Amino acid sequence: MDYGFDIRALIDKALVAQKAAYVPYSGFRVGAALLTEDDKTYTGCNIENAAYSPTNCAERTAFFKAVSEGERAFKAIAVTGGEKNDKGVYCSPCGVCRQVMLEFCNPDTFLVILANSTDDYKVFKLAELIPYAFRKTNLNTSK
Repeated sequence: MDYGFDIRALIDKALVAQKAAYVPYSGFRVGAALLTEDDKTYTGCNIENAAYSPTNCAERTAFFKAVSEGERAFKAIAVTGGEKNDKGVYCSPCGVCRQVMLEFCNPDTFLVILANSTDDYKVFKLAELIPYAFRKTNLNTSK
């Protein structure tokens, strides 16, 4: 299927980012590659902390890097994770990462690619991964 960008190249970038993960406690490496609407890529890896709660996921690392550089429009993210993944078993974004994606992405068009390799992956729309989401429109504000 043609998504308008090279999925395999995006997965490759996530796989490279996965190698940079700082995971002295779990050993569970995750990489992410985030594609902007103007075809820039921002990568991220998970970064653990001894206190656990300050740990940051790969997906949020990529988003925060992009947003801190002024990006606000995104097409897709590729996520790779784990030390040994069986075909058909994928590392999926946690709920917090899904909520961050929802803040910046159209859930009906933003693609989440879960991959073990460039040949073993699944593609979802964000809306499929976070049904009944809490959105900006749920806030009772005058903005």
